[in-house]
Order: sequence, then structure tokens, then C-alpha cells
Amino acid sequence: MRIRQRRYGKWPSCRTLTWQLFIFVFVIPTVSGQIRYSIPEEMRKGSLIGNVAQDLGLDLKRLRSGRARIVTGENNQYTELKTDKGILVVNDRIDREELCGDVTPCSFSFEVILENPIELHRVTVEILDVNDHAPTFKNNVINLEISESATIGSHFDLENAYDPDAGLNSLQNYVLSPNDNFALKQQSNADGIKFALIAVDGGTPQRSGTVNIEIIVLDANDNAPVFNQSLYTASVRENAAIGTYITTVNASDADNGSNGVVTYTFSDVKGKSGDIFDIDSSSGKITVAGNIDFEKDKKYEIRVIAKDQGGLSDASKVVVEVTDINDNAPAINIMSFTGLISEDVPPGTTIAVFNVKDADSQGNGRITCSVDPNLPFKIQSSLTNYYNLLSDVAFDRESIPEYNITLRATDSGSPPLSTKASLHLRISDVNDNSPVFTKPNYSAYIIENNVPGLSVFSVSAHDSDWNQNARISYLLEDTQVSGNPVSSYVSINSETGVIHTVRSFDYEQIKQLVFMVKAQDGGSPPLSSNVTVNVLIQDQNDNPPQVLYPVQTGGSLVAEMVPRSADVGYLVTKVVAVDVDSGQNAWLSYKLQKATDRALFEVGSQNGEIRTIRQVTDKDAVKQRLTVIVEDNGQPSRSATVVVNVAVADSFPEVLSEFTDFTHDKEYNDNLTFYLVLALAVVSFLFITCLVVIISVKIYRWRQSRVLYHSNLPVIPYYPPRYSDTLGTGTLQHVYNYEVCRTTDSRKSDCKFGRAGSQNVLIMEPSSTGTMQRMQSEKSILDEPDSPLEVVSFSLVSSQRYVRVVCSSVHSTQRDAVGQAADISKLTADTSPIMFKRYRERLI
Repeated sequence: MRIRQRRYGKWPSCRTLTWQLFIFVFVIPTVSGQIRYSIPEEMRKGSLIGNVAQDLGLDLKRLRSGRARIVTGENNQYTELKTDKGILVVNDRIDREELCGDVTPCSFSFEVILENPIELHRVTVEILDVNDHAPTFKNNVINLEISESATIGSHFDLENAYDPDAGLNSLQNYVLSPNDNFALKQQSNADGIKFALIAVDGGTPQRSGTVNIEIIVLDANDNAPVFNQSLYTASVRENAAIGTYITTVNASDADNGSNGVVTYTFSDVKGKSGDIFDIDSSSGKITVAGNIDFEKDKKYEIRVIAKDQGGLSDASKVVVEVTDINDNAPAINIMSFTGLISEDVPPGTTIAVFNVKDADSQGNGRITCSVDPNLPFKIQSSLTNYYNLLSDVAFDRESIPEYNITLRATDSGSPPLSTKASLHLRISDVNDNSPVFTKPNYSAYIIENNVPGLSVFSVSAHDSDWNQNARISYLLEDTQVSGNPVSSYVSINSETGVIHTVRSFDYEQIKQLVFMVKAQDGGSPPLSSNVTVNVLIQDQNDNPPQVLYPVQTGGSLVAEMVPRSADVGYLVTKVVAVDVDSGQNAWLSYKLQKATDRALFEVGSQNGEIRTIRQVTDKDAVKQRLTVIVEDNGQPSRSATVVVNVAVADSFPEVLSEFTDFTHDKEYNDNLTFYLVLALAVVSFLFITCLVVIISVKIYRWRQSRVLYHSNLPVIPYYPPRYSDTLGTGTLQHVYNYEVCRTTDSRKSDCKFGRAGSQNVLIMEPSSTGTMQRMQSEKSILDEPDSPLEVVSFSLVSSQRYVRVVCSSVHSTQRDAVGQAADISKLTADTSPIMFKRYRERLI
């Protein structure tokens, strides 16, 4: 161990009244963080003891951040730590005699503790004695009775003086004032104490005490009492009851009579024994008279005086050893304790630092510390009588948010004494838990055509953390739905997790909305988790059925032909409809709402097939008009109607005669509409301008028609789409052939295309007002059973007066005839063309 000595002053001069003191400072750096200072007693308040920061190698910032302070020790009021300067100063008057009494060397210890992390440094301050006390006698006057016959050299015992200082400053010498009759003889006893009349110490300056001696001359007493032992030893248990026997001293006197009677008294060497013990003046029996405390005094030294009636005396010493008993329980002093600790601290973290002391000695003062083994803590010894309470496992606030810790200190006495100290430790939260949704995924349903802002449902998550770390915010993950951000469809309340719609949904456009919701806590850094939300759009019956076939046209009349030879169940046509809704809203049913003859036709409720329900007769009208209603299964249901024209005939002329009136009416209505529009235009614009425009248009159209008339344009076939059977009813099993022809001299530059049908279909232009009766001569060609033509298209051209027959399907032996034209007959045609088309079904 290396000792450093520091001098803070010089020894004072004996001739000055102002004392200048120097301080010996011993700094003893060890692995346990101990330093030692030596200072004189009676230093002024604020006097420097030592630079703790420098001696411990600590930075001033560390002292401030660690909240450095002095802990433990009963004498910590004597010193003060200046953390801003890192120095230790005197805080109160230090009296060595009051602090330590006769114990040398005199010192006291304390600890300097720092937190975050916890550091413990022991500081020992030794108090050096200053000669601040003069020797004193117990009595101001000593009365001696001396016989007149006393011979030269007779000795007389005087009481001793007492000086509480230590070392050289204690009692050193006695001096007798000059006189002609007495001389002072200093006698050193076994204990080294000298008896004298004038007491002088060895301090600087030297101090002394005096006492007056009055001598009374008595009759002759030539024998002094003599103790049979110069030193008596005894022992007593501490806390012994008053009156407990200690020992008996004995002195004898050879004189007779009153000169031989001996009395015993105490000459208090230390100035304390007279209060603790009592002696019988006659018998010399010593007993306990006060409280004996081993922790205060472990040994008592008593001076006993035996004196006869003639004034002669003798002295002996009694040493009383105090035996310790286990009368003090250990004392636990909490030096540092952090009542709140983070849950993420590693095992081995210091929770508390405490000091345990037991005033008893040996086995009675040997201490064992323990903590409840069921708790995740352990105790580890650091410095002497200092212990650290350490964490033994990792904490989890969500499992155990707080601990009640009981520290127990037990000594080794018999019986053992113990002390408990309770600590309440709270675990502070760390953001170590992500939010957890109550469900692994969420599904919700919403009916289309909803109101924007509608509350759909809510998501919920919980966080096992606490306070801000458990405060959850809900966010929509930035995803795309059908090319649009999800925020354009739904929104979410960040606090409640309620999801609202942003727009009105249309089932026919979007049937399902899948997106992610993130729950994020308020920790730092924040933790989050995601959940998938599936919003299913439920269909609403907001779309009526749409009829795909037969197509309702405004410019021409489509009729399904039924031969009069058709049997019961003959398939006339099939109404094909779809509903863009789904589920039962798209289940379609067909009903015949109106019919020219209800007894002739029926409609399949599931497949929409129109069939005959009886044999067709000659009495049935050629023109049959059926109104079919298509209705879905929604609530409320929606429907659509379609008009099906059926021609019950075996030939085209028969059909044309029935539908002529209708075409005339249609043409009349079209012309009427045109003139009404023209009349409004004339009113709106200047007459002359309109007239020029109309004439120009007429001329342009006439020229165009002439060009088309002389041109030989090819026949352009058109194949309409074939609709699939959406209802899976198994209808439309046939394959159809379609043939079309277009006139080249139409004054209206008009072109009509044939449409698919299950039976023969007749299409007539409204302007076709010519006499179809002229074609009766060609009927034999059309109806001839051996004719190679199965599908024939006619085009009547008025200017050339001939009929061109185009064959689109022939027997294999006659394929070379495809495309050839034959003059059937010269016909007289009207100025308007007539185009009609015939379909004949052929099964494959």
C-alpha cells in the first residue's frame, strides 16, 4: 500500500495565540475504491479535507450526473462533498475526545456513492489529536493527614490527574511547588500511570494542572496499608444487573486499633468508573452500579485506594473486562435504491446498495444477508459490510410489473438476531411488444350503392406495453386496388380503428376490396403489426335484365317464321337475356305477358324458349305478336320486356301481305318526324340559307346514288356474334348459316344485315312497297324440293329488272355454282328496293 502525505499547514508556534494546523492526507487507492485522509481536530467549517474527484480519478461531470453523495456512517455530519468542485470539506466541529475518547488512532469512515451506474467508494478520515485539554484533578484540594512521628521518606499517595488528549498531548509529568519539608517522587505503576502533585503534559505549548495539598500532623502511625495484589482482573457480562458482583480487593495494615482500620475508595483513573462500579469501603467488594455496554467500553481500569485511620494508604489497580453478549440485532441501512428500473436491463444490474452493521463482536457480529429465493434477485458482497442487490434474470413488466423485496440480515449469535428491510421495486415499461390484433384477419360485407362515409366495421388491437408505448394508432397501408390507392375507397379512424367508406361501391365494377391495416404504437422507436381486411361488396338488385336476343330494332321488323306444319313443341326461337347482377338477383325467369294467341305458344320459365303448345292450323293468323317479360329474382325484382313477332306461314308472299301495313305506317311516321324537324330548322335559320343547303344536299345524294347504281359492288357477308348459354340450360344447340345481300341502287344508300335466328326470319325494309305478287312465278324455284339451294337470298333491283340469286350452301356436287347469277324473271319493281332474307335451319 502506498501512502501519500500532504501538508496543509505548519505546526503552530508556542508563542502565538493563532494556531495554524497542517493536515496529513493519506490517499490509499485500492481496487475497492478506498481513500484515506488525516486531518487535525477542531478545524473550521469549510476547511479542505481532500480532492475526492482527483483522488478517485473521477470527472466532475460524472460526479454531477451520478448524483454523488455521502452515505452511511454515524459521523457523516462532520463532512460535506462539494460535487461542483469535487472536494471534501469540514461541515461541523470535530472533537477527537468526543468522537473517540481513549481509542487511538481515531477515525471515522463513510462512503461516496454514484448512480447510473452505481459506484461505491469508501473514504476514511483520521482525526489527529490537538493539545486542546489541560490535565485536571478530581478535587481542587487534597487533604493529607500525616503523623507527627512520620519518618523521613514516608510516602503518601496522591490522586492522579486526567488529560483526555492522546499521545504526547496526554499527561506526561508532575511537578511539586518548592518547599523545605516534602519532595515529589514520581512512581510508575504497572499500567504506566505516574502519581504526582503538579501534573504537566508534553504538549506544545505545554499545559499543566495544579492542586493544593494541606497537611495535618497526626499521632504516630508507622504502618501503611498494603494490598495483597498490585493488579486485580475481573470480567463481567454486558448489561449485567446492578449489584452484580465483580471482585473483592484486600489490603492489610500492621497497626492496631484505629490505625489498623482500612477503608477502600476509588481513585477514578478515567473519570468514568465511579458511575459504573461501586466499592464497599469496609470490605473492598466491587459491584455493578450502572449500565455496562460492551459496544461503548470493552474494558474498565479502576484505581482502588486503601487508607487507614492514620492517613497512610496504598493503591492497587482493578481491570474489568466486559464480555459481549448478542444484544444487538443487525442494522440495515439502504445506501442507494432505484425504485423504478427499466425492464430491459440485463441480469446482474445493481438494484440497491445497502450497509449492514452489528455492534456486537466476534460471532455475535458476524452477519449473513439473504433475500427471498422465489424472487429474481441475489445479494453480492462488495466492500466490508456493504452488499449489492442484483437482478438475477431478465425482467418482463407485462408479466410482473412490480416486486416487493424483503432483505434479511441475521447474525451468528445465540440465539441469532435478525433484521428485515422491505423494498418496493417497480418495473418501467420498454416498448418491446408490438400491437396484436384481436383477429388474424377481418372480413366485412357491405351492400353496393352505399352512402359515402358509411361505417363498415372496426378493427381492434391491444398492446401489452404501458402508457405511451401502448397507445395505438391505426393506419391504412399504401396499396393499390384496381389501379387506385386504397385511400380512395375507404378511410380509417386512427384512434378507434373504425373503417368508413369514401365512395359508393358498385358491385358490377368491384366485388372485393382487400387491403392492409397497420396498428402502430406510440413507443420510440414505434412497433407495428399488420392485418388483412377483406371487404366483400354484396350485390343489390339495381340492374334490370338485358335482352340479347331477339334484338329490338327501330328501322326494321324481325319476324320468326313458323311453318304451318310445325308440330307440338316446335322451337320457334329463344329469348336470351342476362343480368349483370349476381346471385339470386341474376336468376332470370321468363313469362309470356301478352300474345295474339295464348293457346298457341308458351315460354320456358327457365330457358326462355318459345315453343308451340299445339298443332298449327290454317286458321291461325299469320301475324303473331308475343310480349315476353324477363324478370330477375331480386328483392324487389326488376324486369324487361321483349316483343317477338312470329309469322305463321309457309311462304314469303304470305308473310309480306300481312306486314305491309305495318311498313307503311312506319314509313309515314318516319317522314312525319323528318318534316317536323325540317320545320323547326326553317324557323331557326334563314329560309334562303336553309334552301341552298337542302338543294346542295339533295344534289350530292343524287349523284352518289347514281355512282353506286352503275358500280358492281361485291356482296359483303356479316356474321353476328353467337351468344353463349349463360344459364347453362343447354339451349341453342344448333349451328346456323347466315346469308346476306345488299342492294346497289338504294336511293337511301341503305344497307341491312341479317340476324341470327332459330327459324326462318323475314326482314323487310319499311320502304319496300313493291308488288311481291310478281314473284309468285318464281315460287316454284324456291319451293322445289330437288333444288340444290337450301339457303337463298333475293335482291330485287328495279332498274335492271332481274333477280340475282346467291347460293351460300349447296350440295357437294354443285359447289362450282356458288356465286353464279341466274336470271329468273323480268320483274317490274318500284323505285324503292326490297330486301328480304330467308334463314333455314340446318342441323349438323
